[in-house]
Amino acid sequence: MAKPIVLNHGGAVSQFDFSKVDRKKLYGRRVRMNLDPAGERCANADLTDDGWRLIRRGMASQGYFDQDGSYLSSRDLVGLDADGNPLERVGSTLGTETALEGPIAPEVLLDMKISSVYALDALEVDAALQQALEAGQIFRFAFNYRSDFLAESALLLQNGEGVFALVGQPTESEWCELDQPPPPPVFEEEEEDDDLDFEMF
Repeated sequence: MAKPIVLNHGGAVSQFDFSKVDRKKLYGRRVRMNLDPAGERCANADLTDDGWRLIRRGMASQGYFDQDGSYLSSRDLVGLDADGNPLERVGSTLGTETALEGPIAPEVLLDMKISSVYALDALEVDAALQQALEAGQIFRFAFNYRSDFLAESALLLQNGEGVFALVGQPTESEWCELDQPPPPPVFEEEEEDDDLDFEMF
C-alpha cells in the first residue's frame, strides 16, 4: 500500500489515501488470454532487436540496454533538460507533509495538461479544508508519486462523486493572429447562360 497524501492547509494537516482512476475502472475491460498446450496462461515478452535477449514484463522498469548491449540500471540513469544539463532528482511527496496552496482560480485547471487522476479517500481532513472543498474551491500542491526528475503539480477538488487530485503540468497557450485582418472575399457575379447544351440530350 502506498503512503498517503499529507497536506498542510493553514497549519492544519489532512491525510488522504488514493487510488488511480483509469478507463479500466470506469468502463471495465476485456482480456484476451493466450494459453499454452497445457492450458496455462502465456506471459508477454519482447525480443530485443539483436534477437539475443528476452525482456519480460517489469524488466524494462529496472534498467535499459545501451547500443553496445550493456545493461544499465535505472538507478544509474540521470535526467537531462532540453539543453543537455543534468537535472536534480525530485523526491516522492507521498507520506511527506506538503503545503497546500489556494484557493486558486478555476482557469488554472483549464491551463493544466492532466496526466493522471486519483480518487482520494479521506483519512483525516481539516474542517476548514472540507468546507472549502464542498464550496467548490480548488487547491494546488506539489505531487510526485516516486522519486524522478520531473516535478508535477496536483489540483485538489471535490464534486458530487468525491474528492480528486488531478496531476499534471501547467501549459501556456500561444495565441497567433495577423497584424491586419484579411480583406473580405470578392465574389464575381456569373452571367446566366440561357443557351441549351445539346450534349445533355
